[in-house]
Amino acid sequence: MATRAQPRQLYPAGSAGAEALATGGAASAEGPGRSGPLQDETLGVASVPSQWRGVQGIRRETKSCQTARIATAEAAAQTWKHVDAEVQTEAPVPVGVLPASQYDGPRLAAFLRRVEAMVIRELNKNWQSHAFDGFEVTCLHTLGYPPAQGQGLHVTSVSWNTTGSVVACAYGRLDDGDWSTLKSFVCAWNLDRRGLNPQQPSAVVEVPSAVMCLAFHPTQPSHVAGGLYSGEVLVWDMSHPEDPLLWRTGLTDDTHTDPVYQVVWLPEPRHSHRFQVLSAATDGKVLLWQGLGAGQLQLTDGFALVVQQLPRNTKLRKPPRGETEVGATAVAFSSFDPSLFVLGTEGGFPLKCSLAAEEAALTRRPSSVPLRAPAQLIFSPHGGPIYSVSCSPFHRNLFLSAGTDGHIHLYSMLQAQPLASLQLSHKYLFAVRWSPVRPLVFAAASGEGDVQLFDLQKSSQKPTVSIKQTQNESPVYCLEFNHQQTQLLAAGDAEGTVKVWQLSTEFTEQGPRETEDLEQLAAEVAT
Repeated sequence: MATRAQPRQLYPAGSAGAEALATGGAASAEGPGRSGPLQDETLGVASVPSQWRGVQGIRRETKSCQTARIATAEAAAQTWKHVDAEVQTEAPVPVGVLPASQYDGPRLAAFLRRVEAMVIRELNKNWQSHAFDGFEVTCLHTLGYPPAQGQGLHVTSVSWNTTGSVVACAYGRLDDGDWSTLKSFVCAWNLDRRGLNPQQPSAVVEVPSAVMCLAFHPTQPSHVAGGLYSGEVLVWDMSHPEDPLLWRTGLTDDTHTDPVYQVVWLPEPRHSHRFQVLSAATDGKVLLWQGLGAGQLQLTDGFALVVQQLPRNTKLRKPPRGETEVGATAVAFSSFDPSLFVLGTEGGFPLKCSLAAEEAALTRRPSSVPLRAPAQLIFSPHGGPIYSVSCSPFHRNLFLSAGTDGHIHLYSMLQAQPLASLQLSHKYLFAVRWSPVRPLVFAAASGEGDVQLFDLQKSSQKPTVSIKQTQNESPVYCLEFNHQQTQLLAAGDAEGTVKVWQLSTEFTEQGPRETEDLEQLAAEVAT
């Protein structure tokens, strides 16, 4: 370790020079009355010329300042001591090793068994940690509605409004049971409002049946559509919580007879500024509704999925005797072709469908409008029902599906076999969504309480980040990216909680060649 150099002692202790320095006077070996000029005094590395007054009787003194010590230092070395930087410690002392016969085997084994679970838990935390790789996710809000949570209701769906400032959730149940008459709620929180109370929504709507899905209107920030367990479809105006209902289907021959698992807003074909609601249910029908002035949703178009009319390009399980309808559980529309959509089904196989299909559906169900058969291509199935599908916003042919087999499948619209199959969970996967801003990023919600974020540029086999949403591993049922504030991701779970996660820029800014990598991925599918 370097130490500061001490000033050189210019005069030995006790010398005349030392005394002169102590008293402030001049010091010389000659003294008064010496004839001739005094030679320069050499003081170490400092040469100080001495001048004497020529008048006798007057004490001679130097003009130079010698009243204080002159500190000198060597430019080449600032220390007197030199040490080897590689040996700053004392010599090691040999450690004695006990012979194996002297170890207490039973006590060691008992200790290892006692700490095994803790060590494995900590190792798993380290494996999942991304504190140092730039991929960070933080929880901004934990939202909930205590009356709904007190009833044991789940968050079955979440949706962001068109401004990105309001998040809404549906309360219902996704497990077994008859929830058709269970009172439930739709709640909304304005995250930009000052004094946000996470346990007190900005708006609450009571609903007479469990709400299974939600979708905010594309341009009206306060309008939201919902599908019920009873089969009804409703539209509310959340800016009027005292009287929010705008339209409803009612219980007619056109209404779904099974739970509605997804609703989507679509622009009308000839009026792009006007929208209609598409609903998909497990009764095998996909229906289009238009709101009327009288508070009624009127059926304008519809489709029916019938086993006999499915394309026969892959082997399917034989349906039970007498069953002809194929239950729809999820729907996603192409960002490139407004008539093209993908359906997830109870049978576990995705279907490529078209709104432009003309073939009449072979169904005996009553309907006020003719129903058509939309399926064009059937894809290889999951090992169980599909809960979620998502079309890529960056490539016209790619989509994802998630199912009860715990797998994510990546498909191309051009072939039946999946490009890739990733097992993310040993339980169900309830939701999957592509990122709206990163072509190779998607998120999935698992039945083990995790939200998993994938970046296919980093790895195609394991999640880049796995977020623990629930502490008791209760399922995460739904998630949605915010398309306006793209760093936000909302996820709802079986504890009745909505968590809003903030993603780091690594999840929101495109990497180099990311679009090209996605194109290459799609090209590999087509070959």
